[in-house]
Amino acid sequence: MSDARKRLGDSGERIARVFLEKNGYRILETNYRSSIGEIDIVARDGDTLVFVEVRTRRGGNLGTPEESVTEAKRAKLIDLAHTYLQEHDHPTDLWRIDMVAIEIDTNGKILRTELIKNVTE
Repeated sequence: MSDARKRLGDSGERIARVFLEKNGYRILETNYRSSIGEIDIVARDGDTLVFVEVRTRRGGNLGTPEESVTEAKRAKLIDLAHTYLQEHDHPTDLWRIDMVAIEIDTNGKILRTELIKNVTE
């Protein structure tokens, strides 16, 4: 991953954390890693454990953030959620996978931040 792409991703994750907290989510963990990949943010939305995928796009050349989440990525997110649940003790059976879609212009101005719930359904 290039430095510019990593910086964009890190920036998007910071924006997403603030956005989620303003929307009532409680952040539990960031950048959870397992042998199969990474979950950007683990949070609580009320009684529900939420695994959050953050997608950030600069300019419009690569399509929307939503378009970048393929069926293969959705399947991997579900596998990651199951792995997390096996490794951690959380007193709930309720969980879901959300996405925060962020679009930034070429000058770094945030154009859009959107929460999409249940992206794997």
